[in-house]
Amino acid sequence: MNRIFLRVLVALPLACAHQGAFSGGFFVKGDVRYYVGGIPPGWRLKNFKDNDIAYVSDDSPHIISMNASPEGYEDAPLDVLSRHLVMGFTERKLLRQEQRMLDEREALVSHYFVKMDGVPVELMLVVMKKDKSVYDFWYISPPGRFEEKLGTFEEILKRFHAEPRL
Repeated sequence: MNRIFLRVLVALPLACAHQGAFSGGFFVKGDVRYYVGGIPPGWRLKNFKDNDIAYVSDDSPHIISMNASPEGYEDAPLDVLSRHLVMGFTERKLLRQEQRMLDEREALVSHYFVKMDGVPVELMLVVMKKDKSVYDFWYISPPGRFEEKLGTFEEILKRFHAEPRL
């Protein structure tokens, strides 16, 4: 089961290749620098193409990932960016969508049931724009286990802070 969810993460339709460094809770690439804190207990850092940071739970197939895309998005609304990010999934069912503040900016939180390569997953996607960058955060869960690791994801969102671009 873990391999299926790892395949889902690798196949996420994220916009551009990401290169950077994660140290001391900060991720840095080019002139983008953001803070999410250290690796949560019970999770391990995984390197996946097209993800700045990705964590996989030690005891379940849950995945958390985050990315910053500093260019190529012009000024698309958050709902358009969110829809673009889930285009690679089939049988998308939006369960809930709400706006909330994240790092003093408006963010769009979307909760979906989707299928990737025929495999059902439940996910929460958070998209925000700040200082000419788009930030996306993913929480991926097996169906029926969504609440199990959601608290870790929410803690990461609370700690998130994007430094001003230079």
